[in-house]
Amino acid sequence: MKQLIQNLKTGETVLENVPIPQVGRGQVLIQTRRSLVSLGTERMLVEFGKANLINKARQQPDRVKQVIEKVQSDGLRPTLEAVLRKLDQPLPLGYCNVGTVLALGEGVTDLRINDRVVSNGSHAEVVCVSRNLVAPIPINVSDDEAVFTVIGSIGLQGIRLLNPTLNETIVVIGLGLIGLLTAQLLRLNGCRVIGVDIDETKCQLAEQQGITVFNAAAGTDLIKSVLAFTNTIGADGVIITASARTDELMSQAARMSRQRGRIVLIGSVGLNLNRAEFYEKELTFQVSCSYGPGRYDNVYEQQGHDYPIGYVRWTENRNFQTVLHFLASEQLDVKTLISERVPLADYARIYGDIKSSHRIASLLTYPEEISLSSRINLKSYRYKQGTGTVGIIGAGNFTGSILLPALKSAGATLKTIASAGGLNATLLAKKYGIAQSTTDYRQILADTDIDLCIITTRHDNHSRLTIEALQAGKHVFVEKPLAIHDHELAQIIDAQRASDRMVMVGFNRRFSPFVQKMNVLLGKPEIPMNVVVTINAGFIPANSWVHDRAVGGGRILGEVSHFVDLITYLTGSLVHSVCMNAMGQSPTETSDSASLLLRYENGSTGVVNYFSNGSKAYSKERIEVYSLDRTLVLDNFRQLTGYGFKRFSNLSGRQDKGHAEQIKRLLAQVRTGGASVIPFNELINATQTTLGALQSLRENRWIDVAGIGVGPELVPP
Repeated sequence: MKQLIQNLKTGETVLENVPIPQVGRGQVLIQTRRSLVSLGTERMLVEFGKANLINKARQQPDRVKQVIEKVQSDGLRPTLEAVLRKLDQPLPLGYCNVGTVLALGEGVTDLRINDRVVSNGSHAEVVCVSRNLVAPIPINVSDDEAVFTVIGSIGLQGIRLLNPTLNETIVVIGLGLIGLLTAQLLRLNGCRVIGVDIDETKCQLAEQQGITVFNAAAGTDLIKSVLAFTNTIGADGVIITASARTDELMSQAARMSRQRGRIVLIGSVGLNLNRAEFYEKELTFQVSCSYGPGRYDNVYEQQGHDYPIGYVRWTENRNFQTVLHFLASEQLDVKTLISERVPLADYARIYGDIKSSHRIASLLTYPEEISLSSRINLKSYRYKQGTGTVGIIGAGNFTGSILLPALKSAGATLKTIASAGGLNATLLAKKYGIAQSTTDYRQILADTDIDLCIITTRHDNHSRLTIEALQAGKHVFVEKPLAIHDHELAQIIDAQRASDRMVMVGFNRRFSPFVQKMNVLLGKPEIPMNVVVTINAGFIPANSWVHDRAVGGGRILGEVSHFVDLITYLTGSLVHSVCMNAMGQSPTETSDSASLLLRYENGSTGVVNYFSNGSKAYSKERIEVYSLDRTLVLDNFRQLTGYGFKRFSNLSGRQDKGHAEQIKRLLAQVRTGGASVIPFNELINATQTTLGALQSLRENRWIDVAGIGVGPELVPP
């Protein structure tokens, strides 16, 4: 299938060939018939992409601050590489889609195949959208009309926040597509509407819809005009749908408002507010968030849990339904807003001249016959026996920024990469010369050419995919964590024993040249030592999937196992017991500021301080080892300092956390056989330790880790 994407590095808009997405639980697979180009939003993306690095930085000053902090902690070169990688990740364009249902995921029972629906799907021949972002189209609403539903909901949500009453005077600043729809909806609400813009064509179109219009470019004094229209009272409310970097629009909105008036921002303008203008009138100001309640809420949008109507009357889906109702009853006119209909293949007619002011709404039309393949071949492929051919399940940021460069550097034979949506996998396949892209990971498991399956999906899929890959006869490399529940660990052990295949977890820190040097300096591992690891992890918003116990497992499970493995490697021993304390009066299993105390079988002790509330300017990782009157301090995997060593004092260099070396050794092991690069019992022990840490927090005591998930007699050597 074809999909439109925007390259933020070059500014190029591309029609990419990608496999169709896989429909998951609670999702709807839709074949597109129409999509609407949001000229304002998409123009900003195109212009941002075409800007040079300096102008990109000027447009995003907050990101510049983050870059400076990363330079201070990680160094210039890693930071520059990270920025360029981020810009090299193209974005799907579009969010106003109409199509017919191709397939329904588990749990979707109120739609049928071939139903016409609207969604916030992108400009693609096939889209996969969560049920709460899909609404059925009434029979008397055409595709051309229905495609305005999502963008109409943006204006509708701004109106709901403003809460206008009958006969109030509302000013709409900015008469682009959202502004014109907002003005119409306000009139349907019984309001007197004033429209403001600088484009005469848009002003004339608004006048045809019965809206009082003031052209700001014609020398009209907007403040005096609004005051005259309202008999000197001022506007009851102002909705700003314009896009401008200036602060003047906010100032104008304040000055034209009445005492205790309301201002809602839907567009994007400067927000350096004049306190006096707001203070003297006691004005209320609010920013509107997209389509309505539920937006950006993972529980609502991805997990499909609706808000009770008695508590949240208007969700984003109910806003979709409202716009469709107005279209069905012919109260909302959108036909006059259509500037052009362009076949998807001719997208350059729109995007090549996206700054054009004469357009209001551009519609993309789609062919009825399309390719529905879940796999595409990007280059010819020839399998070489014994090379260790790789299939990758997961195409996120870690795969593209860390794993694939390491695999290419190690000379891996990359055959197939899979992602649920298809786009990310296809783009990475093109960039790294991978032969095939697919949305069906089972094609990797069924491929007898593939020896090694690499799994980099969300955490809740790790154990299941690891077991499936082992049962398919594949060696497995899985990003941490290996499992997020006790029972998953037992199932992985059983599957590994039955398959006699290798399992490797992405515990890369032990392969860093700095850690390798520490291991040599410390000498005999049977001598007990103290190891303290401090992780300045940084803040992740509470609504992130990482904090969801059922999906991400929490950051302790997701990340701390890295450092348990590192201490295990340095001490040469397994963890015997663990105790964890977390910040807060009632810490939960997903707390991300905690300290773990580790007792090792050989008498060593470990401490892992994992904190999310530190300064970004401070080093992210610090490892201290105390043994035989000697001390080693590793700062952020860039500088190792020794105290008490006769022939060593310092080692510094480029930050290296061991990813490349781990992949190099992994491929060598797959190709030649022999002992696992990391002993399987150490992988199990690290996972048991983090699961035991959560149990320790729940039960407020030390936990022996050997029996977690399995009986101690079942843990393999």
